[in-house]
Amino acid sequence: MKIVSWNVAGIRACLKKGLRDFFDDVDADIFCMQEVKAMEDQFDFRPDGYTMYLYPAERKGYSGTVIFSRVEAISVTYGIGDLEYDSEGRNITLEFDSFYLVNCYVPNVKRDLSRMESRMRYEDLFLAYIKKLEENKPVVFCGDMNVAHEEIDIKNVKSNIGNAGFTYEERGKFSKLLQAGFIDTFRYLYPDRGDNYTWWSYRRGVREKNIGWRIDYFVVSKSFISRVKDSLIYKDILGSDHCPIGLIIEE
Repeated sequence: MKIVSWNVAGIRACLKKGLRDFFDDVDADIFCMQEVKAMEDQFDFRPDGYTMYLYPAERKGYSGTVIFSRVEAISVTYGIGDLEYDSEGRNITLEFDSFYLVNCYVPNVKRDLSRMESRMRYEDLFLAYIKKLEENKPVVFCGDMNVAHEEIDIKNVKSNIGNAGFTYEERGKFSKLLQAGFIDTFRYLYPDRGDNYTWWSYRRGVREKNIGWRIDYFVVSKSFISRVKDSLIYKDILGSDHCPIGLIIEE
């Protein structure tokens, strides 16, 4: 089974930059997207053979997530039970026979760190949410986590310490999540592989020089890791300031 995740930074814009071709070529069983920035009546991407689960933000042109799945889900849950984040369409959970899949768009703390307190609250709520799911079956979650966890996950370490996405607070929450029984699949399989990023600034020349951050992840319950065959970064796929990532699992 192949699962793909991509922060498309606006699905309508991404469709004009090759999203449809990548979607067809990658041939994923499940395709998660974040930051779709579209309501249901603005969605003209409905690929054949997939069920669409859309969770738009209440505010037009902001946030929102979607999952396209050709695997039948047992159940679907929108949100994590908190109005602040659920109104922004940040999480969709699909239940399958042997695992839960959660599509995530973690709040950005903003450049001035003004949303740090809210972000810390989200992290605690999200961890409690996935641990509750894990009482029934393993959890796979993916998406834009808005944090480069370790120094190997960012190109320019010294100049970014304390900046949004690389604060000690955000990195600490990700460490806490992993310590609670979850595994960052890419780093588990490729512990020493640097210069593998998933986000680059739009500033001229930045992506060409690979001055990036790894802030998009597939994370799984420890009990699920034996089913993970590969964790992929499609670094050459354009269309967004993020590139897609993938997970290959044994069915």
